[in-house]
Amino acid sequence: MIHFAIVGCGHIAQKHAESIQFIQDAHLHAVCDTNRITLDDFIVKTGAIGYTDYSEMLDDPKINVVNICTPSGLHERLAVQAANAGKHIIVEKPVALTLAAVDRIEEACLRNGVKCAVVHPNRFRPAIVELKKMIDQGRFGTISHVNATVRWNRNQAYYDQADWRGTKAMDGGVLMNQAIHNLDLLLWLMGPVKRVHAITSTRLRAIEAEDVAAAILEFENGAVGVIEAASTIYPKNYEESISIFGETGTAVIGGPTASWIKHWVFEHSLPSENEQLIQIIEADPYGIPGHQRIIRDMVRAIRDDREPLVTLRDGRNALKLVLDIYAAAERSALEHEEVSQ
Repeated sequence: MIHFAIVGCGHIAQKHAESIQFIQDAHLHAVCDTNRITLDDFIVKTGAIGYTDYSEMLDDPKINVVNICTPSGLHERLAVQAANAGKHIIVEKPVALTLAAVDRIEEACLRNGVKCAVVHPNRFRPAIVELKKMIDQGRFGTISHVNATVRWNRNQAYYDQADWRGTKAMDGGVLMNQAIHNLDLLLWLMGPVKRVHAITSTRLRAIEAEDVAAAILEFENGAVGVIEAASTIYPKNYEESISIFGETGTAVIGGPTASWIKHWVFEHSLPSENEQLIQIIEADPYGIPGHQRIIRDMVRAIRDDREPLVTLRDGRNALKLVLDIYAAAERSALEHEEVSQ
């Protein structure tokens, strides 16, 4: 039995707790939060042992894995502490807020011989799995361009829930919090990015970070990428999509979340085959929840002594692309000022 502990008992922690319940050979042993009311409520829901002191929880020898579900600005410190205590780690996205912080987590994991997985669960959606297969099989031919769109709503009440939301030091904006999943998918599907142009802005929300962003990418394989991300859409989540266009294939995965096949056409594919796949996806668009897949994989990675499917390096790559977009947007702003002058 692999025993898990959760630090940070907010909304996302509930997904972790529910996922652990469905996994054979996994058990939620302990939970930790500095807010006693939040902690007590979570203890009632899960039946786990509760701690307000993280260091005390890490002293529990029964714990094998720590799931970090706190504000992003705390990820580095908590992950390094867990690694130094000899615990494996599952950390929510973004893995951290700076590359230096990720590198310190990696160094601690290597020094202590522990594994670290980053929560990028969208890779496991059935439609995305099929999309990855088509790329790996070369069914698109030469890919001309790809598109990732996130048109979602995070209203002011969402950010007002806690004073850390929307801050650069603890949280970030739409790229760091919502669209980072889509950036991870682009990197997983298309490979490294060579060049970035971008604009970011804070248009509607009273937050420090961006609520809308647009970027153009050039991948190392020559393909062009277009990213649109916004948390300003009225009045609710409207669209999340991943689109890939190649010389012998077109695929668009979309919907309120990128879970449904909207277009699926490939050279030498029969329309009946495409329609059958679309029907299979529509019957179960979400499949086994991504959090459950990541936690189950950690159990297997420990047993088989291998790397998790979504590694710390994967989390670093997604974070780097967010930071590269921020840097490109800053350069664009400076160039605009020079032109205006």
